[in-house]
Amino acid sequence: MSSGAAIHRVVVTGIGIISPIGIGVQSFWNNVLRGDIGVRTITRFDPSAFGSHVAAQADAFDASDFLSARRIARTERFGQFAVATAGLALDDAAFQPDGHRDEVGVWIGSALGGLAFAEAQHEAYQARGASAVRPLLAISIFGAASTTNIALAFDLRGPNVSNANSCAAGTVAIGDAFRAVARGDVRAALAGGVEAPLSPLIFGAFATIGAMSERNEEPARASRPFDRDRDGFVMAEGAGIVMLERYDDARSRGARMYGEVSGFGLTADAYHMTAPQPEGRDAAVAMRRALGEAHVLPDEIELVDAHGSASRLNDTTETLALKRALGTAAERVPVVGTKGQHGHALGATGAWEAALSLLAIHERRVPRTVNLDNVDPACDLDYVREERALAPRVVLSNNSGFGGINASLVLREVES
Repeated sequence: MSSGAAIHRVVVTGIGIISPIGIGVQSFWNNVLRGDIGVRTITRFDPSAFGSHVAAQADAFDASDFLSARRIARTERFGQFAVATAGLALDDAAFQPDGHRDEVGVWIGSALGGLAFAEAQHEAYQARGASAVRPLLAISIFGAASTTNIALAFDLRGPNVSNANSCAAGTVAIGDAFRAVARGDVRAALAGGVEAPLSPLIFGAFATIGAMSERNEEPARASRPFDRDRDGFVMAEGAGIVMLERYDDARSRGARMYGEVSGFGLTADAYHMTAPQPEGRDAAVAMRRALGEAHVLPDEIELVDAHGSASRLNDTTETLALKRALGTAAERVPVVGTKGQHGHALGATGAWEAALSLLAIHERRVPRTVNLDNVDPACDLDYVREERALAPRVVLSNNSGFGGINASLVLREVES
């Protein structure tokens, strides 16, 4: 439910992406359409102690391509992802904050923040003592290291908000920023998700509870959303940030508009820390709230960008939730899940998928769901498995995460 009356329409004018299948919006989009898969045997560390050996690494990222040597020295991978991706979004939007820097906010979600760097520093401490720990640790471990580094890099003085809402964090950040722009709290906002989780302890924590795929002999086929033979998600790293602006401001400066954010829904299952509520009850409520705020009927949804984590319980529950939220429309609306290509970057993935939804609207093309060879009978929806002549004008984008957090966005074509 909206926390205040909207007085402005909100559009997306820029997209920044760092991912295992492309850096920059055009590279990411082209590689998704081509069907590229970024899942490999992990090389960041030795995974032999764990059942899962696969991950989606953003190996093409080089901080020196985006940050000065001085800023690199004051950040680690999590903060570097944040600043670089924000810069890509600002450049893509051709947005100059001069004159109203105190009216541009930053909202970023991350499940784990700088914990991977903290793990490495703890290892240094154990091996060589306190003198081996980098002073950088104190300003890198907290989630707001993403938002504050962005604010410092681009001199943005508006609201600065981080959240740790598990795998829904990026979607929540976009939804909260959308509301702030719509209410008139800010003129513009950078919003999305950042995640740098590929370290032994973090990876091992998820492997220990059996959440990740163990299809180690076929890494490219490990992430299998909605497939009968799926066996868990594939962990990824990266970041996605979108530039949100008031429609009137974007129009007055002649900005390209990828689409409009028109609805946001957020609920909690209050059921279990790792398992979703079995009937999809509360996830469906999040979808319906997003539809209600957008004044969109279920029959008007022309594409669903699903969370589709490739977890056995989650994919089935999301199917049930979509049927609850959309009713008979769920039988015919096309559904896509792209985690088979880019993996699951926890709090960042929702931002990638929101970006893909916006690109599907703007480019009038829809990615396909890879590795979906045999649809699970319990996930009986109309998945986009091959290219179709689709040009969606209204898209529902969903994400959910540990703790039972459910977040949904309604994104639509910009109409004058």
